[in-house]
Amino acid sequence: MKSKATYTHSWTDKEVEAHWDNVAHLYISENDKVKNVHDQRFLFSLPQLDLYCGAKVLNITSRDGEAAEYMAKLEPSVLVTNAEISSKLIEVAHNERPYLNQLKIDSYSELPFENAQFDRILTLETLEHVSEPVRFLEELHRISIPDARMVLSCPPATSEIPYQVYTFLFGGHGEGPHKFPPSRQVKKWLKETGWELILHKGTVLFPVGPKWFKKFGESILEKAQGSFISELGIRQFYVCKKY
Repeated sequence: MKSKATYTHSWTDKEVEAHWDNVAHLYISENDKVKNVHDQRFLFSLPQLDLYCGAKVLNITSRDGEAAEYMAKLEPSVLVTNAEISSKLIEVAHNERPYLNQLKIDSYSELPFENAQFDRILTLETLEHVSEPVRFLEELHRISIPDARMVLSCPPATSEIPYQVYTFLFGGHGEGPHKFPPSRQVKKWLKETGWELILHKGTVLFPVGPKWFKKFGESILEKAQGSFISELGIRQFYVCKKY
């Protein structure tokens, strides 16, 4: 489904690739410092995929391949293609999980897959990095079957300042070229590119602090879904169906 709208950021996918190549060697160690928050993306998103026996799943972008490991625990028979733009991260994933089915992509705007190839799409913390987000969503629509389900996550615009503060205080692998989009913008893009929104949920209000404090933050978000407060959650999930 072709959208009439166009939206292009100031960077290229090659610049995104270069960033992740540069930080690939510390990707796992930095995420392990915030392991609970990092893994929350899998614990929430994968049940939302509604996996079934033999489903063909595209995991884009796959980074170190950890999502595929979680998927195998939920439904061992799924056929997962792990697509990643960074060759260095593909090497990291191979070292950690040599059994993964991995594929190197060169651009988010032209994906190397046939029409209607996948039953399920998982794309976590990717949309904010791609040079042409609308084109990317069009491509995901093209390569998925009718009624395919997609789970997407990305930080909202309100996360930019907290991200800068966290990076200044604690370092990390950084985000490289990115723009965190407001949830209303993501919803607009989804509608334009043929994706019906089933569920939108803001999560992770307090990414650091004691367990009780983070749990308290989630209780606040749970009661405030659909309001501006939910937009303060640093990880916004979108569960969609292709139409």
